[in-house]
Amino acid sequence: MAAGAGTAVWALSPLSAVWLGLAAAFLVTLLLQLVPPRLLPECALFQDLIRYGKTKLAGPARPAACRAFDVPKRYFSHFYIISVLWNGFLLWCLTQSVFLGVPFPNWLLGLLRTLGAMQSQGGELALSVFLVLLFLWLHSWRRLFECFYVSVFSNAVIHIVQYCFGLVYYVLLGLTVLSQAPMDGRNVYVKGKNPLMQARWFHILGMMMFIWSSVHQYKCHVILGNLRKNKAGMVIHCNHKIPFGDWFEHVSSPNYLAELMIYISMAVTFGFHNLTWWLVVTYVFFSQALSAFLSHKFYQSRFVSYPKHRKAFLPFLF
Repeated sequence: MAAGAGTAVWALSPLSAVWLGLAAAFLVTLLLQLVPPRLLPECALFQDLIRYGKTKLAGPARPAACRAFDVPKRYFSHFYIISVLWNGFLLWCLTQSVFLGVPFPNWLLGLLRTLGAMQSQGGELALSVFLVLLFLWLHSWRRLFECFYVSVFSNAVIHIVQYCFGLVYYVLLGLTVLSQAPMDGRNVYVKGKNPLMQARWFHILGMMMFIWSSVHQYKCHVILGNLRKNKAGMVIHCNHKIPFGDWFEHVSSPNYLAELMIYISMAVTFGFHNLTWWLVVTYVFFSQALSAFLSHKFYQSRFVSYPKHRKAFLPFLF
């Protein structure tokens, strides 16, 4: 019995295995970037796949074969268009099921089961899943707004592989959230029948953290955008400058730190105990840490007056 129970505890769903694999891959990649360059053979393709935007400028020389697969960084907006549409649809299906008792479409239910959703009346609260999916949808709306009205994109590029990954990422993320819903046949199981009666203290805390993190991320993106605008709000150049203000006083990439905090706020909303979502958070931590580290190195190499006290990602630590 003990052996069987241990196996059950450590058995990962397909979605959990995907997030664990991604977290491990980005951890290894981050560790490789911390190794002195002279100790590792140079691989232009590898560096091209982990860098984007300005950090490609600080990387090794890019051969023509790599430049052939460039996609404009401004295509980031496509990620959020996909997320708003897809996760909006998933949110609508979940809302229908939780509040009106409408079952999921058969194709969606089959997809969730394939990805590891379990038929269970215990575990996660339906309200937790609803709130996290709502947060994800609102986050995507805000980021889409920022892409169009706040950020100022230069001619920086990303690799086509990074672009395709970004398109798939938010689809997979929404399915991960929805797969955590407790199911009873084709319907979401609502303990106590009234989802609003499931409200707990961690829902309030998670919501407050989500709003707080989102506000700071927005402020940081405004600061970055304003570096390329005049006082009238007109774009006057696309050069890189040293940002100051808000969390920039402590780290080079506070927008990445805020992204991590947003995902942690969702883990809190799940009640702290959701293993699958903590694997998502782990992936986000290592992927954002990698981007922040490369960005930090770019600033240090570009500006001799760059503040010495700033860390890359975590205040006072890293």
